[in-house]
Amino acid sequence: MIQIGNFFFKYRNWVFIPLYLALFIPSPELATTEQHVWTLYLGLFVTVLGQVIRWATIGLEYINRGGKDKKVYASHLVTGGIFNHCRNPLYIGNILKIAGLGILANSVLYVTVFIPAFLFIYQSIVLAEEDFLRAKFGQEFDSYCQQANRWIPRFSGLGSTFKNMSFRWRRAIVRDNSSVLTWSLGILFIILFKYPEFTQYDKFLRAQLLLVFIPLLTAVYFGIRYLKKKN
Repeated sequence: MIQIGNFFFKYRNWVFIPLYLALFIPSPELATTEQHVWTLYLGLFVTVLGQVIRWATIGLEYINRGGKDKKVYASHLVTGGIFNHCRNPLYIGNILKIAGLGILANSVLYVTVFIPAFLFIYQSIVLAEEDFLRAKFGQEFDSYCQQANRWIPRFSGLGSTFKNMSFRWRRAIVRDNSSVLTWSLGILFIILFKYPEFTQYDKFLRAQLLLVFIPLLTAVYFGIRYLKKKN
């Protein structure tokens, strides 16, 4: 699993592209057209919750999980903020985001095949990261593992964590800019193409909305990038 995790870590940016595109593969539906309002609201709730968790994590304590030379790497052990309650809150956020999109897409195929594949990939990556961290930090990392679970968050003391630390909204927005653009476009396309009743089945209206929102989201993305470089 560790070798598999190292492989996925190295090529994760390419591996996750097909996982997003798979949202639009024709599939049996979780709910019929008359009943799929629950997939809309549940999917939006789950995926937005995932993004909120990512923002909360980054805003309190940033961790660079990009590695070094496409390999797992860490200069120091990050245990503050949300990481004090769970070892992989950013990955939990990612999992909820993609799971919510799968529900929102109303896709049986995605929920039963691609989400489990996504979970396997992340479990492999986490095991590879833990192997590196244990080798580098030894007892310090083992002590941290006893304090914080790998996946299940510890909610006790969470309020104190937010109270005693300053939340950096600017960092949360800037650092997650690219991820949010991809995610937002995914939601936009799913709602417009999977829920045509919202545009009254009018293809021209759908095209108009795409022409408005795609440039708008892209402009916001480059605006945030500009602010990041300026500061």
